[in-house]
Order: sequence, then structure tokens, then C-alpha cells
Amino acid sequence: MQIGSRRCLLNPNSGTVDHADRVRRAMDARGFEVVETEDAAHTEALAREAGEAGASPLAVCGGDGTINDALRGLARADALGEVTLSVLPAGTVNLLAERLGIGSLEDGIALSDTGERRAVDVGVAEVGGDGPGEPFLVSCIAGLPADASIGTSDDLKERFGTLAFLVSGARETVAFDGLDIRVDAPGESWVGEATCVLVGNARKFVEEGGQADMEDGRFDVVVAEAMPAPDLAVEAAIHRLLGEGTDGVTHFRASELHVASVDGPITFSRDGETATHERLDLRVLPRRLDVRVGEGYEPHPE
Repeated sequence: MQIGSRRCLLNPNSGTVDHADRVRRAMDARGFEVVETEDAAHTEALAREAGEAGASPLAVCGGDGTINDALRGLARADALGEVTLSVLPAGTVNLLAERLGIGSLEDGIALSDTGERRAVDVGVAEVGGDGPGEPFLVSCIAGLPADASIGTSDDLKERFGTLAFLVSGARETVAFDGLDIRVDAPGESWVGEATCVLVGNARKFVEEGGQADMEDGRFDVVVAEAMPAPDLAVEAAIHRLLGEGTDGVTHFRASELHVASVDGPITFSRDGETATHERLDLRVLPRRLDVRVGEGYEPHPE
């Protein structure tokens, strides 16, 4: 390995903002060139530069948003298949790290150059075939407030698990009228009014949630029909989603998916980054990215 081929992108402003010094010391000791990021665009640019230079492994320290910024840079450099990504969780939300079996920042540091390497799927969201598309690793969500997928309390997470954000979203959005949409996938078609469309790559949404199969070349997809009015029992509506096969919930797996609005733009949240589109096309790049994983990672969870 050439000296300087290991790089670490460090977001000093993520999470509790008290991690930068110890991450720098630890990664310096492991032979990583550590560069602090300034914002999302800077993170993307640094990751693109690393990809073009053939740097590997590339460690990224921050939350899910920082990881996604770096992923976008690697995609722009056409380097997804050339770089091993090491996740150092230091954000407010660390969904990807949890799904990879990385339980803490210290775990991420320890695994950054010695952890097991797995080739995982990468999701891509495209708008009308324009441009290269936007990659994601965790999930893409349509419906409810765009920030509800990450802005939930610990109490709700404990009670409702991976779908706690739906409770949060329903409580915040008293005027939410649902989505008039069409969802198409090979062998599947759904048309109607929905509360949300949940597309998981690393994230599973039915039953108890948790890690989806990141190596099977398919998304884990849930379409939930419109919730009851906000003044009714929101919790009852959420419980409908926790069981696969219950009324009002369509669950399937697909390698590609097309979500189109019938009557206006839809807000999508892709690994925490929001955008509004009338149609979004999603596809899986099977086992395109090598990542370091911890002992808790399940290659093929049930």
C-alpha cells in the first residue's frame, strides 16, 4: 500500500462536536491522512478527489448525512467499486453504522482498516433519467414531513422501533392529506392515497424493523395507505405497519421502483437529504461498494 493512500474525512461539527481531536489522533496513528470537512459540498469534493486518486480505505467520520455526501463524491468519481468505505459514526443519527454492526465511534476506528469487508448494494434515485442519479445506502422515504425520518424522541424509538418517525410525523403534521401516487415495480403495481412509501436498502421497515439484506440486489419496500385523521388514534395507525401482511400495508422486494405523483410534487428524504419531485426512479447497484462491518452485521438477515 502506498503511503498516503489511506484517507479519513472528518466532520468536526457532527453530533456532540467533541470527537475531532481523538479521531484525528487515532486515525493518524493508523496511517490515515485526516482532512476536516467544512460542509456537504466540501465533503463531496474531498471524496471525489479521494476516489479519483485511488485512495483506499476511505474512512468517513460523521452522521448519515456526512456519509451520504461522501458516497455522492465517490459516485461522481465512478469509484464505488474501487474504494473500501469505513464508517466512523459521530452523528446525531447513525442508522448506517448500526446496520453495519458498528456500535460506537471507537468500534468504527478499530474496524477502519482491519474489519471484515463486505460488498453491499447501493441504491440510486434518478429524476427522469437526467444526470447520473443520487446514491444512497440506508433508505429513501416519500411522505410525511421530510425531517420526520430522523427527528424522533428516544421514547418513541423505544416504543415503536424503526417506525417511530411515523408517529412523530403524524403528530407534527395535522394538515397532512396523504399522497396520491402510483408505485410500479416488476410484478407489482399500486395506485391510491398513501401515507408514505418506504424504500429500504440497509433499513427494513416491517415487523420489528432493523437491518435489511444489503447483499441481495433488492430494496425492501413498504407502501402504507393513508392514515386516519390526525385526531384519531395515531398509535393504532402505526401498529398497522408493524406487522407484515396487515390491512393497508403492501410489502415487497424489488430491484427497481418507480414512484410517481398523480396530483403534485412529492417530498422525498434520501438518507436525510430532502428533495421534491413529481416522479422518482430507484434502482439497485448490486454489491457495488465494499464496506467494513462489525460482528453484529448479518449478511442475510431474516
